[in-house]
Amino acid sequence: MHLPHGPRPVVQAGSGARLLIVGQAPGKRVHDTGIPWNDPSGDRLRDWLGVSREVFYDEQQVAIVPTAFCYPGKGRSGDLPPRPECAPAWHPRLLAAMPNVQLTLLIGRYAQAFYLGDNGRPTLTETVAAWKDYLPRYFPLPHPSPRNQSWWKKNPWFERELLPELRRRVALLIT
Repeated sequence: MHLPHGPRPVVQAGSGARLLIVGQAPGKRVHDTGIPWNDPSGDRLRDWLGVSREVFYDEQQVAIVPTAFCYPGKGRSGDLPPRPECAPAWHPRLLAAMPNVQLTLLIGRYAQAFYLGDNGRPTLTETVAAWKDYLPRYFPLPHPSPRNQSWWKKNPWFERELLPELRRRVALLIT
């Protein structure tokens, strides 16, 4: 399969992967290295999942497909949104090549909007709080960016209730 031209897309997709991580778009550091989640957000995400870097970057166990494949640029209050044409053009083809995916983590509002559509709640917090409603196929999560510290403080149920279940489900999928 040929992916878009231009800078190297930041995608990890092996046919044996049972866990799929769908995020937003790579940040500048990730874009420059070509390694998905190669930043403090990735460190936090691996901690949430309870997996090592070695497991996380094993494409036959974990697929990583953002809603847009390259850095969208800097906006006034952070990175610009993912390019809207990427996910509809590429996700169906990539998913077809990964028949073993059993759980898809939807990280951030853009991933949730694309995959949940009208089944998503009005806000990210409401969607993540309703995580049980989307199982066993999807598991919505906030973005693990260090900028979201206040969100975790306002939502202690996330760490107390959601993370243990997330780690349990991920451990069942990882060999």
